[in-house]
Amino acid sequence: MSRVLITINKYINENSSLLYIAPGFVASDAEGINTTLGRGGSDYSAAIYAAATNATLLEIWTDVSGMMTADPRLVNNAQIIPSISYQEAMELSHFGAKVIYPPTIQPVMSKGIPVWIKNTFAPQDEGTLIQQKPAESLRSVTGISSINNIVLLSLEGSGMIGIPGFSKRLFAALAAKKVNVILITQSSSEHSICVGIDAANAGIAKDAIDETFAYEIEVKKVEPLLVEHNLSVIALVGDGMKSHTGISGRFFNALGKNGVNIRAISQGSSERNITAVINSKDVKKALNVIHEAFFEKEIKEINLFVAGVGNVGSKLIAQLQQQEKYLLNHLHVKIKLAGIANSKKMLVNENGIDLTNWPSLLEEGKEGDIKEFIGRIVELNLRNTVFADVTANENVATVYNELLQKAIAVVACNKIACSSGYDYYESLKNTSKEFNAKFLFETNVGASLPIIGTLNDLMRSGDRVNKMQAVLSGTLNFVFNNYDGSRSFASVVRQAQDEGYTEPDPRLDLSGKDVMRKIMILAREAGNVIEMEDISNNSFMPEECMQGSVEDFYKSMEKHEAHFKKLLDDANAAGSKLKFVASFNEGKAAVGLQYIDAAHDFYHLYGKDNIVLFYTDRYIQQPLVIKGAGAGADLTASGIFADILRASKG
Repeated sequence: MSRVLITINKYINENSSLLYIAPGFVASDAEGINTTLGRGGSDYSAAIYAAATNATLLEIWTDVSGMMTADPRLVNNAQIIPSISYQEAMELSHFGAKVIYPPTIQPVMSKGIPVWIKNTFAPQDEGTLIQQKPAESLRSVTGISSINNIVLLSLEGSGMIGIPGFSKRLFAALAAKKVNVILITQSSSEHSICVGIDAANAGIAKDAIDETFAYEIEVKKVEPLLVEHNLSVIALVGDGMKSHTGISGRFFNALGKNGVNIRAISQGSSERNITAVINSKDVKKALNVIHEAFFEKEIKEINLFVAGVGNVGSKLIAQLQQQEKYLLNHLHVKIKLAGIANSKKMLVNENGIDLTNWPSLLEEGKEGDIKEFIGRIVELNLRNTVFADVTANENVATVYNELLQKAIAVVACNKIACSSGYDYYESLKNTSKEFNAKFLFETNVGASLPIIGTLNDLMRSGDRVNKMQAVLSGTLNFVFNNYDGSRSFASVVRQAQDEGYTEPDPRLDLSGKDVMRKIMILAREAGNVIEMEDISNNSFMPEECMQGSVEDFYKSMEKHEAHFKKLLDDANAAGSKLKFVASFNEGKAAVGLQYIDAAHDFYHLYGKDNIVLFYTDRYIQQPLVIKGAGAGADLTASGIFADILRASKG
């Protein structure tokens, strides 16, 4: 290098021109044979000329407006870095940032010459200034970068512990084959050492290392070299990271919450970078969640997928649209509807679905079932993903574990999963904990009433639930509050269905099965192992009414009107009201129609109201009471909406 600088200086000193134009990229080797400088050769040439002439500034004009906080092809919200140190620039370029090549910085860094990256196609942009001491920044992290097509070579064995020279032999074997090492990490026990290299060199590297350690492998002191493919390196870079606590925690927490598994970790002694090796399929998600954690504190983007866009689902989407500005301005949250599906079609758009035009877009969408929809969600692998099940479909309820295992939060309005066999319910709860993915189902009981959340708070704070009494069917409460004998019982049930209070099949409500599900879910959330067959059901419906189709159901109820009228007359004669009550007491659950007198908490329960009384170790004489409207599409949608926001908090 010194000879080149002297040659350039000599030429300029012997000439009096004010402007010199020189080629880049072309050079000659030590023997004078023409060659090229490779990637970044023109920029490197410019840096050499700048150093030779002691320039005050080196300008590099390229096709981007400077170095960025992340690759804009992968991170939409990547930002220009206005000022950066030489060391930070070299770290970022080493780990994949292609705006400037590391050797370009070396000649100018030794002389303290600033480098200004400018955009040929947008000269008005400020660009990035690379210098010894960059401008003060409130950020501890400067940028994020990544390298793809990495393999991890792992050499391990008990024979390595306390024996000097293993690392030397490993690196010598790689150097002999001209294999560049990108990353190094070693366990403190000296039991293993890992290096990351370019995937193109995996074969020759393995052969070289296996040959070098052939004896140790043969006598079982060292395991055969393990080669892991399909990996990438992501690096967090910044001079401000030094001695700044919490950076690593935020870095790994962001990855962990989004299900990104880390295969290896490395940090330089300068504390200028933290590097992790991850699966290549997770790179885009990883870069986005890290960028969000360090550069986008203002707005958190949630990728929402909704299965079921009928009455409740459409209300949910309307509420998302209505609250869009409020969430941005007050909670700094953006919920992006990335996918919707009904029983016939699905629509997925990772850039977001238009909330005003989604019905027609879905109509033109792709035919597909729930398995295909879930597969697409997993394939996209987007950050901060929430799946909302707004169906009553058993097939949908069976896919939750697959989503939770991918760190995708599940919000379930569908009661089938939590009221299925206890083993499946327990597996969902355990998977949610293991993979740090929220599983929320507040709307399973009481629409948007905070029943399950309150019960969870009681349990978490050490209380114990001894007894529960509840009216849990907004449908049945609406029916019995509106049935006065002036019109048929069947016509009141049909009104409840028309107003959106019933399940798609109203027989689930009228049979008491839906209430059985709800009291079972509450009992399970209170820490009890209970199945549907453990719950007694004192049904008031004639068996004939429950046969055939839904229309047969209505016709049969008209036929049995005298039965329903007698129930009403008997209640009136006793000065009572009819309420379908669920109870849980010392491990026993029951549901059934009861006469409620005026002194009871349930007597003054109007419209579609639900009520739950919790008797606990702390609430002994006077129960904890939760009461309010417990049915309706708008209410249920708002409960799902609240769970989505809770899930997004991570």
